[in-house]
Parts: sequence; structure tokens; C-alpha cells
Amino acid sequence: MNISLAIKKSTKILKDKLIPNPELDSEILMAKTIQKDRKYVLLNFNKSLSKNDLNNFNKLIEKRSFHNPIAHLTKKKFFWNSQFFVTKDTLIPRPDTELIVENILSLTKHKNKIKILDIGIGSGCILLSILKERENFYGTGVDISKKCLNITKINAVNLKVYNRLKLYKSDVDKFTLGKYDLIVSNPPYIKTYRLKYLEKDVADFEPKLALNGGLDGLSEIRKVIKKSSELIKKNGKFILEIGFDQKSKVINLLKKEGFYINSSQKDLANNDRCIVSTKI
Repeated sequence: MNISLAIKKSTKILKDKLIPNPELDSEILMAKTIQKDRKYVLLNFNKSLSKNDLNNFNKLIEKRSFHNPIAHLTKKKFFWNSQFFVTKDTLIPRPDTELIVENILSLTKHKNKIKILDIGIGSGCILLSILKERENFYGTGVDISKKCLNITKINAVNLKVYNRLKLYKSDVDKFTLGKYDLIVSNPPYIKTYRLKYLEKDVADFEPKLALNGGLDGLSEIRKVIKKSSELIKKNGKFILEIGFDQKSKVINLLKKEGFYINSSQKDLANNDRCIVSTKI
């Protein structure tokens, strides 16, 4: 069987299972199977597949038909200007989170040697993207999950920024090291009861630890804000990702902990997505 026919068949399978981008997903999984890029796949539709490759491709398509995320099947996700290694142990980097990177780069345009703390570092996509762009910045990442820290380490080595990074396994409550010029966090902020209503790709496959924000969706955000107010330098910037309906509650929490609100930013879907504040 050639590439074209295999993709045709797999596209139909995924379409029947209501997978959103069946053809694109088939092409990506074909590229993974034959260890080429998608461009190669599109330019070599008539190339015959070995029995082994066809077998492996069909297995990937079957997993995808059960809504297994593409990023988990390929073990990678592109974010900002880099490719990140991801597994089922970390939240898959989202395009909406690039808004945070954009804000930080804009705020630190004329800064030198600043120290950044990322609370709940996950795959490392936010902090490592910053360190990659700013060669004299230093980063510290905290996460409760050892597996997340291992994945961040792999990504930091791949992006050649590991020498400017420190990683600590700790609950945010217990972390007391250092004072920081800038703190960033994308904490879990989904209400517990809403978890089961998320898209199947997310609800069934992504780590609950990175999603569950407690009964009101704010339990982790409260902890992050309180701890950030202790760890941040005076006039330091704090950038926080939030849920689409949390803006006013989070602003009140920030003000109570001595933060001045600079701005709130909307994501690609025009939902409130992050708040930029300054410690006063």
C-alpha cells in the first residue's frame, strides 16, 4: 500500500470517530511512522509502505481514534519558537499560553540578568522559551511532579538553556528559596465538576493535577498569588494565566496581596487569559 491510500483510509477512520482534523492528523502520524517531516509525506504520496510501517501507522491511527492526543502520540509539541518534548505526564503546551511569553518578552525588553520563577513549570514551555530568547536571564522552575521536572530538564538541555536553570520539586506552599524580579504561573484553574465536560482528548489523557483548580477553580491560584507576594521583589512583575471567567475574582485576590493590576489580556478566542501585575 502506498502513502496516499493509507492516509485516505485512516482519514475516513478518524472522520467516522469525529476527530476534528482527520486528514492533518493522518499526515502527522504518517510522518512520525516513517520518520520524515510532513512535507516529505505530501511530496511522496505514491511511495510504497513496508508492512512494518503500515502496521505501526495503523496502531497510531487506532490510538488517535480513541482521542489520544497527537502530541502524546508524537511525543512533541511546537510552542513559541521551539519544539518541546511532551508526555502524558505534562499539560500539552497551548497556543493561548504564548500570550504569556509575548507579555514577558515585551516587559523585559530593556532588562538585564533578571531572575524569573515559574510556579508549576510543567513541560517548561513558558520559562524555557524566555531563556532561549534572553541569553542573560536566569530561571527557576518549581513543580510538585518529579516527572514534569524530568521533562523540563530534557527540554532545557535540547534548547541549550540548562546552565541558566534551577529546578525544585516542591509544593508551592513550601517553596521559600530566593527573591525574583518576575514570577510567572499557569496553575490549574478548572473547576472540579467541569473536568468531565472537557474535550475527550483533554479529560481522558491529560494530567488532572495540571487541570483541577478545586471546587471554585481558584484553590491553586490563591496559593500561587500568596506565595508570589512573598517571593517577588518590590516592583517585580507577576504574570498569571487564568480561566475565561475568573478575571474579577483573581484581580481582587491580587489586590489583597499587594499587587497593582497593569493589564488583563485576551487570548485568540477573545477570552480573558492572563493578568499582568506589579508588586507594590
